[in-house]
Amino acid sequence: MTNLKKYHHGDLTKSLLEAASDIIKNQGVENLSMRKLADVVGVSRTAPYHHFKDKNALLCALAEKGFYEQEKQLCQLIEKSLPNLALFRQYVHLYIEYAQQHSETYDLMYGRTIWKAGQPSDSLKAASRQTFKTWIDWVEKLQQEKILPADNSPLRIGQTTWASLHGLARLYLDGIYLDKEDLSGMIDQMIKNLCRS
Repeated sequence: MTNLKKYHHGDLTKSLLEAASDIIKNQGVENLSMRKLADVVGVSRTAPYHHFKDKNALLCALAEKGFYEQEKQLCQLIEKSLPNLALFRQYVHLYIEYAQQHSETYDLMYGRTIWKAGQPSDSLKAASRQTFKTWIDWVEKLQQEKILPADNSPLRIGQTTWASLHGLARLYLDGIYLDKEDLSGMIDQMIKNLCRS
């Protein structure tokens, strides 16, 4: 069904991203096309190409948006006046929740569709690096407070800690663990494992 709402030029990029996200969520990334996107948003078939040169560029923009959302979430959490151990526990839960609630975006951010089968844009690479740098900077502080192990560099501890978070998120998204009680128990145990110095 065509959406006949008129968009201001400045709003069209946002509208295209939102519509693309909905299509991917409901029909899968393989069913997203620039033509279908134009029809859903209610613009000419050529209009999306003024904002994204092709489907790969559109997917990169969706993934880039996801990285900035994750970084914003982390920055807002760090600013809270709570002990860092409590904040770390919150972050682990927030990370898994983000993957659950935005599974299609999460797949683009960390999956093969762009990074192996597609062509990651320079701005996507920059967004992913920036998000990871924010994470590593916080890991270093957590090491200093003896919350995370300090027997290796912040980079290495950050990589392996993130790998644990990502692995658990993937087990849930791929349908291996769907029981929320099991997932909650695994999250709690993972936090205990990660926080052993």
